[in-house]
Amino acid sequence: MKTYLMIWYNSDGGATPSEIKNRLMSLGFQPIQGPYDYVYDWGDNVDVYEILEFGDKVHLSLQDMGVIFKLETSEGYH
Repeated sequence: MKTYLMIWYNSDGGATPSEIKNRLMSLGFQPIQGPYDYVYDWGDNVDVYEILEFGDKVHLSLQDMGVIFKLETSEGYH
């Protein structure tokens, strides 16, 4: 399972893309190219409650950084 993350940046304030990258990589995300900006690899199994708790961590980590984000978790890349 993998969680994909898409970021929408705000140029009117907040953190720079490199600051956001550093924050996300500290959570275990890796930057990727394509329709998504980052990916988190869970390995074989993860349950929905772990995914929701991870979403909370992402939310807290990006709070006050001037971004909007979207998370999507699936078994494979679309």
